[in-house]
Amino acid sequence: MKRHLAKLCVLLLAAAGLSVTTATGAGATTVVKARLTVVIDNLPVAAETRAGYDRTKFRLWVDANGDCQDTRDEVLAAESLVRVRGCDIRVGKWRSYYDRQVTTRSSGFDIDHLVPLAEAWDSGAGRWTADTRRRFANDLGDSRSLVAVTASSNRSKADQDPAQWQPRYDKCRYVRQWVAVKIRWSLKVNPAEKQALRSRASRCADTVLTVRRASISRTSSTGAGGTTSGGTTDPRFDYCYQAVAAGYGPYYRSRDAEYAWYTDGDGDGVVCES
Repeated sequence: MKRHLAKLCVLLLAAAGLSVTTATGAGATTVVKARLTVVIDNLPVAAETRAGYDRTKFRLWVDANGDCQDTRDEVLAAESLVRVRGCDIRVGKWRSYYDRQVTTRSSGFDIDHLVPLAEAWDSGAGRWTADTRRRFANDLGDSRSLVAVTASSNRSKADQDPAQWQPRYDKCRYVRQWVAVKIRWSLKVNPAEKQALRSRASRCADTVLTVRRASISRTSSTGAGGTTSGGTTDPRFDYCYQAVAAGYGPYYRSRDAEYAWYTDGDGDGVVCES
């Protein structure tokens, strides 16, 4: 039955122009592949809330692989136009695509979260566990998540979304990356943000985006005013195919695809119910 439901989800997504590959098992991953405009059309919409946000809830910067370079230095090393060495990367050559400035000293560059931490919180990260927030803040699994840019352009952007701020140059690249990060981390968009993405994408090449979704653990209410880690047993997903792949069901699709995110509304452990 679950296999049948999973096939049904994939067929419906394919009809919408989305190609989805899901691997099951301990290392389950989902890859979304679709044209930019299709992906934007399928982004779930929700009002944003910043209640409870604190930047310190996202741990920065970590040395995840124990090679002596923290996340900042890993990005600097990856994006340098010349070879760099050492743990603390100070000299190299970097080009900020936001404003097309070039430097050979890393001190003038920031590592920008393409989707800012506060924006991520507004869009769904407020329900994540601390470990998931740490992984988002140090995401080296997708080169679009973190980018080396001038400190001035990063601070001009601050925590704004594309409805409020876009770089002076390479706006199409920026929108593609923004959408990819939102998809990777199953983050929602607000109505103005979605409209801005659609507007800009209409003036860009409708290229195919390929995005590997990150693993996300969420917190769930204890019923006593606190929260407890939901881990992989928390039956809340952004799309029904994720729920089916994880063993939940049955399948249900909202009539309004703009607002078609899926939850266990009645708390019985079964998602995607009508």
